[in-house]
Amino acid sequence: MVPLLLLMLWRESAHSIQHFALMYSERMGINPEVLLKTLWGDFYLNAKAKKIMKGAQVKGKKPLFVQLVLDNIWSLYNAVVTHRDKEKVEKVLASLGVKVMARDSRHSDPKVLLSAICSQWLPVSQAVLSMVCNKLPSPLHIAAERVEKLMSVGVRRFDTLPERTQELKNAFLQCSSNENAPVIVFVSKMVAVETKALPHNKKRPLTQAKISQCRELARQRHAERMAAEQQNHSVNALVDIQSGGLCKGDEIATEGLKESKAEEQRETFIAFARVYSGVVKKGQRIFILGPKYDPAQGLSMLPEHCSPSDSLPEVPHLSCCSIENIYLLMGRELEELEEVPSGNVLGIRGLEDFILKSATISTTPACPPFTPLNIEASPIVRVAIEPKHPGEMSKLVRGMRLLNQADPCAEVLIQETGEHVLITAGEVHLQRCLDDLKDRFAKIEISASKPIIPFRETVVRPPKVDMVNEDLGKQQKVAVIHQDGFDLPCYPRLVIRVVADCLNRRDHIHAEVQVKDEVSHGRATETLHVDSSGLVTLTTPNKLATVSVRAIPLPQEVTCLLENSSALIRTLEQVNMTLREGRNLDISVKTLEAITDLKAQLESKLQGRKWRDAVEHIWAFGPRRCGPNILLNKLEGYQRPSFWQYLCQEDKSGKDGAQAKNIREFDNSIVSGFQLATLSGPMCEEPLMGVCFCIERWDVQSLNWKHENTFEEMATFQEVLGTIKAPESTDALEVTSTHPGQAKRYQEITSADCYGHVSGQLIAAMKEACRHAFQAQPQRLMAAMYTCEIMTTADVLGKVYGVVGKREGRILHEEMKEGTEIFIIKAVVPVAESFGFADEIRKKTSGRASPQMVFSHWEVISSDPYWVPTTEEEYLHFGEKADSSNQALKYMNDVRRRKGLYVEEKIVEHAEKQRTLSKNK
Repeated sequence: MVPLLLLMLWRESAHSIQHFALMYSERMGINPEVLLKTLWGDFYLNAKAKKIMKGAQVKGKKPLFVQLVLDNIWSLYNAVVTHRDKEKVEKVLASLGVKVMARDSRHSDPKVLLSAICSQWLPVSQAVLSMVCNKLPSPLHIAAERVEKLMSVGVRRFDTLPERTQELKNAFLQCSSNENAPVIVFVSKMVAVETKALPHNKKRPLTQAKISQCRELARQRHAERMAAEQQNHSVNALVDIQSGGLCKGDEIATEGLKESKAEEQRETFIAFARVYSGVVKKGQRIFILGPKYDPAQGLSMLPEHCSPSDSLPEVPHLSCCSIENIYLLMGRELEELEEVPSGNVLGIRGLEDFILKSATISTTPACPPFTPLNIEASPIVRVAIEPKHPGEMSKLVRGMRLLNQADPCAEVLIQETGEHVLITAGEVHLQRCLDDLKDRFAKIEISASKPIIPFRETVVRPPKVDMVNEDLGKQQKVAVIHQDGFDLPCYPRLVIRVVADCLNRRDHIHAEVQVKDEVSHGRATETLHVDSSGLVTLTTPNKLATVSVRAIPLPQEVTCLLENSSALIRTLEQVNMTLREGRNLDISVKTLEAITDLKAQLESKLQGRKWRDAVEHIWAFGPRRCGPNILLNKLEGYQRPSFWQYLCQEDKSGKDGAQAKNIREFDNSIVSGFQLATLSGPMCEEPLMGVCFCIERWDVQSLNWKHENTFEEMATFQEVLGTIKAPESTDALEVTSTHPGQAKRYQEITSADCYGHVSGQLIAAMKEACRHAFQAQPQRLMAAMYTCEIMTTADVLGKVYGVVGKREGRILHEEMKEGTEIFIIKAVVPVAESFGFADEIRKKTSGRASPQMVFSHWEVISSDPYWVPTTEEEYLHFGEKADSSNQALKYMNDVRRRKGLYVEEKIVEHAEKQRTLSKNK
């Protein structure tokens, strides 16, 4: 702790070099400007010549900063903490001109006295204030590129914005506070403050005149009360009426007191904002610009010189409101102001009904919404919340809405099942949000479910060794798969013994057994085929479409790249959608460069024979069209438009129409099936990650009417389609039309089937084909991982390692902080095992270790959840049951059990009836 305290003092003194320069310039008679330049650098003081010389490191001298600053701080520390020399301390206090309270000087802890001395000699407040004033750039020094980046939201370029919007760039650069300058304010977050903490609701100290006035009012009330008691009580009716009126007045007063108390307990939201241009005034009318507001659309719908106070038509994502109060933020205190000029930070009251988390405020509709803030800590832990009393559901909904508005990192949503879900960044953040919801926002008793931890599903390359590290290619495999059947004859008991000398992979055996098991359970054998290489061929039930899909694991670098580039992929998907619609969208140069760089990185990371030209044949990304999974076009003869078509340098206007014609019918059905398959995998209905699905076959027969239609059904179409002739063979019916218009109508009906039964069956077939192709490969779960940084001492390192290992964590590296006894350990811990981790590590180390966890990445769990012993060595090592703990299987079963899916488990095995001594039953 000694070096840490010294380091803290050095930081405080380093920020106040000017203070030391002024102090030593008076004592040494040296120009303070010279000391300011030489106090921090490779300079030393020559005591004989009384000059400041250069080259302290070469000549082995102490630097000037060490001589004049650090040595004095260290001598003070030794006198106060180490040696406790009272005489020396008194001399130091006299030389510094510092006065310490007797309570601090007599304290048993010497660090209290040291803190009291340093807080007066080197106050942190002055150092921080001077640093802010000297180091932080002025609002006038804002760069033009930063202004354009702020004003260009999404993929739009600055030069494509309206002229009136581009003119606002000068207002940013000038940061003017003139009356004619447009008001431009950005609200970064909403802060919840109790209503009673506002300045106008605080109890102010009474003046002498106010005290005299209150005393006089009290005397008058007392006199009136005494006069009322001396009145004649002969008329009882009058007394009853008066007493009834008093009771009624008491009830009204009680209700008013309750309302005022409830008003005091309400939460008020203060918008934390910065003024970029103009002057913000109390009571001013302003425009609230939502994140999706388009200034071009707003200017076209509004009058040219309109203001927020005018009666205006409704514009999407644009609203008007008045500023109730503006405050100067002084820590926890709020100081009410009348106006705030540009370049300042302020708090605004009265915007809670118009702003959720962040927004842009302006007095002109030409202002674009600013780029939203990026939050480093991504929410990963979710819980379902419900009130203990169902009648308080409305309070819970209101409380969750307030919590979502107050916490920028928390997210609130309602699932399809109707559950209210709260998503937070971790265990501590979750507990804080639950406490705020219960005590501040909803003020009701709530029930929270167990934390819902997300997982991902993926496939990996076939393993080369088994669970006992034996080479799979040099031994015999005996795979025995048992599945309990039912009493019905169509659900027989399946026992398969597979003997292979070499090259037979265990995971492929599982896939074939699984397919055979599904066949034995009544699925049509004609519609599904899985070959030994993992290619899955599936036919729709109406036999009109056939797809063949193969699943390939993506390299880990590609998966991480796609996960980090999800926003860029979503942007590119929006651009492609506008191109398919025949419209053109101009995107910024930086976005175009980022897309080009993404494509180049994918090409460099996807190397090898099986990834040849893979980037050019990317069909789609998923799930949600921007996920870390790829749909690859391996069809021969189908050259659909490239996913990177916007990057082509040729003329796009003439190519869009031709590219649209190249898209086959039901192309969207294939993509939709892929999106559904990647959104929920076959293991536990969690999203897929790092999987590439290659379509190697896609056949769609012509949509003609078949013989199965009865003549009554055909007759219903006779009036529209013409005369129907019964064909001699089982081929398509021949349809002749007596009128050209009816033939055209027939073509429209048949072409409209892309949104009918064939399209739906193709979506389902594509989804099932992807799921079977996924199951034909070695399947693994991916767990969310925290990066954990632990600060501890050397004597409890072993206990820290033990807690991390118990939680399925892994130590990455450790290093000792130079000059201290503190070790900094960096580890990764699964999010599923992180609950109670901080408390346990503090208990084990008696508070000498403190972890900090932040969500980092997704990691593949190495164990196979479907693993069973298949070799003689595995049988000898694990036994026939192989009932040792499988962490991946435990996670998978927990998720399946939570979602109501089937979980294969045996509750009681080899049970016997208990026999007593009294009766032998």
